[in-house]
Amino acid sequence: MSEHVFDKAKWQSLTIFEQMGNIGSEVGRAFSAKRRGDEVAMTGALYRGLDLIDATAEQLARNKSPRLREVLRAREVFAGLEDESLEKYFMQFAIAAREGR
Repeated sequence: MSEHVFDKAKWQSLTIFEQMGNIGSEVGRAFSAKRRGDEVAMTGALYRGLDLIDATAEQLARNKSPRLREVLRAREVFAGLEDESLEKYFMQFAIAAREGR
């Protein structure tokens, strides 16, 4: 875990779509910073994103959700910062979260 601090109780009150959409924001920031060559910003966004994914995975594990496997796979792909199609994957959750309001 990084030094990134967030309210876990509030985070876990969000829907899975809202959580994944917000994770997608960090994914987008990380890839954008990587493209710019900004190592500091990339690392910060990577760690924040991993923290958020871990909090989501923790909740899914506690609830024995079948979604846990998918979230852990997304974490694995994100940690490598190689597959930029991950941005599109997470964007779909952000869109679904907006549609659900």
